[in-house]
Amino acid sequence: MSQRFSLRTGWDLRESSFARSIREAKSEGGDLLDLTISNPTVCGFSYDAESILGPLTDGRALLYDPDPRGMRSAREAVTAYYADHNAPVDPDAIILTTSTSEGYGYLFRLLCDAGEEVLVAQPSYPLFEFLADLEDVRLRGYPLFYDYGWWIDFAELERRISPKTRAIVLVHPNNPTGHGTGAHERSQLEEICARYGLALIVDEVFLDYPLGPRPLESFARGPHPVLTFVLSGMSKIAGLPQMKVGWIAVFGAEEDRNSALARLELVADTFLSMNAPAQYALPRWLGDRFRIQQEILSRTTANLAEIKANGLEPLETDAGWSVVLRLPRIGVTPENLLQEQRVVVHPGSFYGMAENERIIVSLLVPERDFTRGMRLIAEASMPG
Repeated sequence: MSQRFSLRTGWDLRESSFARSIREAKSEGGDLLDLTISNPTVCGFSYDAESILGPLTDGRALLYDPDPRGMRSAREAVTAYYADHNAPVDPDAIILTTSTSEGYGYLFRLLCDAGEEVLVAQPSYPLFEFLADLEDVRLRGYPLFYDYGWWIDFAELERRISPKTRAIVLVHPNNPTGHGTGAHERSQLEEICARYGLALIVDEVFLDYPLGPRPLESFARGPHPVLTFVLSGMSKIAGLPQMKVGWIAVFGAEEDRNSALARLELVADTFLSMNAPAQYALPRWLGDRFRIQQEILSRTTANLAEIKANGLEPLETDAGWSVVLRLPRIGVTPENLLQEQRVVVHPGSFYGMAENERIIVSLLVPERDFTRGMRLIAEASMPG
């Protein structure tokens, strides 16, 4: 008799047709131009090894003295980060995690019983589906629509709230659309959450990378009329995904906030996943973040301009490391670009987009490669 596995891990593990096409193209030999690379550590940025690795040698890390919320010195470094965003945050309202993914796991456990629901925007990064499945939580999408910019479809969002809904997830700015939530949309979201008794989970990992004329405002800034959880971490803030440091900041009415923090502390105490060297290093890493942020911003801005210089149409974006392109000619597909131009892009369907002409590229790709990729896409899109 074969082994029985849980239904929560019963995903379709078969290779997608597009992944198979990429694998076959690689096997044919020759270079592929990958415009989907989003790992900053392999994109040619200049990391200061001493400032990053040096703090990990702090001798205090040899003593095991765990705090389920995270060391106070590390949490105070996070509050200093938010102070730079004009957001006063109490260090006692922060729970350190190894990643935003772990943070989502904590929050889904906190807010949902098995079979209950969380609303998440579409288009969105597909990781949410796996995170929800692992916590026995059901995801329901609410749409973003495009009209000279991305907007939340509030009427449809409200229609999708059910008696089982426990929270709304907002990625601010969204990945991959770059949609940043403005003050009016925030007010509408908070009003809906208050009316239905829902928590608001806000993922701000790309907050520090504006692509438009205005910086985005953190949801850590008050007031907070509903229970609000703000997630972020070093993966994007300092381009250090390998260091595995994230956090949850909790806001809202005192009774709800304190109850949430007490429960989250017990969840965190069950796992104690944060390691001491990274916590001791966090103040230095956050303090040194501006140099790598500026380097990344310089590249994302230049690459966005390169798209327009080649006559291609990026959809309006507020911030982030990715951009959605609208291919100008019917019949040009990610599969065509792979087979004929040997260029790898993400199809819009990867993020839940129904429009066949939409593709997603990473703005982190080294500028020389990105420029060549845009020229090849532009050539493929020319009529005839």
